[in-house]
Amino acid sequence: MQDFLFQKIARGALEMTLRTETVLVQIGNRKEEPLNSINTPLYFSTAYRHENTKNESVGGYDYIRTGNPTRDVLEDAIATLENGDRGYACSSGMAAMQLVFALFQKDDHFVSSRDLYGGSYRLFELYEKNYGFNFSYWDDDDYEKLESLITDKTKALFIETPTNPLMRSVDIKKITKIAKRHGIMTIVDNTLYTPLLQKPLDDGADIVIHSATKYLAGHNDVLAGLVAAKGEALCEELFQLHNAIGAVLAPFDCWSTIRGMKTLALRMKQHESNAKQVKVFLEGHPLVTNVLYPGKGGMLSFEIESEELVVPFLRAINLFTFAESLGGVESLITYPVTQTHMDIPRETREAYGLSNNLLRVSVGIEDAQDLIDDLNQALNKVGAKEVQNN
Repeated sequence: MQDFLFQKIARGALEMTLRTETVLVQIGNRKEEPLNSINTPLYFSTAYRHENTKNESVGGYDYIRTGNPTRDVLEDAIATLENGDRGYACSSGMAAMQLVFALFQKDDHFVSSRDLYGGSYRLFELYEKNYGFNFSYWDDDDYEKLESLITDKTKALFIETPTNPLMRSVDIKKITKIAKRHGIMTIVDNTLYTPLLQKPLDDGADIVIHSATKYLAGHNDVLAGLVAAKGEALCEELFQLHNAIGAVLAPFDCWSTIRGMKTLALRMKQHESNAKQVKVFLEGHPLVTNVLYPGKGGMLSFEIESEELVVPFLRAINLFTFAESLGGVESLITYPVTQTHMDIPRETREAYGLSNNLLRVSVGIEDAQDLIDDLNQALNKVGAKEVQNN
């Protein structure tokens, strides 16, 4: 984890440089608020009383789509955590994507990670079909190849790192140097690592996107997206688009996301510890042919011996839940080719390594040995049936 978040908290004469873990816990505390509430208040009001015809009101609020005190706390938090200039809370991770890509126009070209979340791929396909955007895909760590895909119409590089579900990592600093050489943006999806493990803006990226539904909220009970950006002009344009589009996060969901983020550091330590132990177990099981783990975080994928074993295995698990999504406290297993990545054609998936044998695991914060025991009994059960059938 990165050690320091260089944020100065002023309270009277006191100034402190705080670590990321501390900033997470302190979200909303000491916010200027009449009653000095420790737990940041939840403001439901959609409108605010004006003091005069100049639309001046107490605190500068007028209408909930434009600004909300609870949402401000969350937006300030993600900007601070990512070392950005401004944050934006959206109604979902895909709404956050929509906000960012609203910056662009017809005939603009983008280079994207080849292995990426299926919902992002689906959105990019719609952009190409309906809005005249053009996408090229980069599927390995050949940075010269990446640069060769850039044209005079390219406006941004869109990067997932690690990728979903193949868990491939790229060098953000190398990516952003290429982007700056060509005068284009770098947009990074930081959902899987969170600001605890990776801060793309520090490495030269312009915009960071999170599906806050996942690790940030962390309890499988909130739908949310967050964006952080650097640069005064870019941040102002994003603010205007956020207000105009209106896909803002509701106050209660902002409050719930804040509550989840306060325990992110504790949860991520357990996610990562468990994932590393699960990885070791899977690597030693004869029915597992490949384990994909990026080296940190709580996500991994593995390939089972044959596609025919996938359904029996999913039926045999007890503690893990067969479900979409990731990053919650409960352990989930996803079968990407029929769930998160079903919209990507099979030949495309297989060309970059996403096989029908692959299962994606969001390792939760349960006891690691219980998780291993569940995987072991499920694999042994399908293995015994396979031997019996043969």
